[in-house]
Order: sequence, then C-alpha cells, then structure tokens
Amino acid sequence: MALIVVADDDVDIRDLVEFKLSTLGHDIVSVADGSAAVAACRDHRPDLAVLDVMMPGLTGLEAVRAMRGDSDLRDIPVILLTARAQQSDVQTGYDSGADDYITKPFSPKDLASRVEALLARTAEPA
Repeated sequence: MALIVVADDDVDIRDLVEFKLSTLGHDIVSVADGSAAVAACRDHRPDLAVLDVMMPGLTGLEAVRAMRGDSDLRDIPVILLTARAQQSDVQTGYDSGADDYITKPFSPKDLASRVEALLARTAEPA
C-alpha cells in the first residue's frame, strides 16, 4: 500500500494513528516532532504525511511550509491532525499548504477514510 510519515509528540495519539493506518496495510514511519517529520520525508519520500500542529521545535504548520518550499517534498500530501479547531486555525492550516485538516478528538475510522481518499486523489493521473 502506501508509506506514511506520522508525526505527533503525544505517543498515545501517534500509536493510535500508526495502529489504525497499519491495519489498512500501510507502512508507517513514526516521529515525535516537525523537524523529524521533514527529515523522514526527505529520507523516505512517503506517499503521505500526517502531522500534529502543536509539537515542540518545528510545529506541524512550520513543517508543512518547509515541505511546500522544498522542490523534492512539495508534492507529498499532508494531513494536519490537531486539537486546534477554530475556523481561523483550520484556514491557517490550509493556507500553510495542508491538503486536509482533522481535529482532535477524532474518529480513527474518519482518519482512515480521509487518508484513503487523499491517497486515491493524489494517485490519479494528472
């Protein structure tokens, strides 16, 4: 299936996301912060990245901006997964370059559906 980078500083959330996506057959690279997420994307060229917004060091917003500014990473789809649910936060997430935005608490089933939909959308020929 797909290779997905998952970045969240909360180990319980990270484990939940990793478990749910791996049960769908995806390979997961898990990291704890935005800097490690960008590095993992450089090292592994994943099909998708799922990033928490509020992480120490490089935030998810900063990580997606860095990815969009890098010609080798800009085409990797990104889902932001965050507790920040205000409309302005959602808009900031999309303005930063995210392809989707999921608020916590979230349904693992909803996460799986949105991951699958984004992977299908980005796999379609242009």
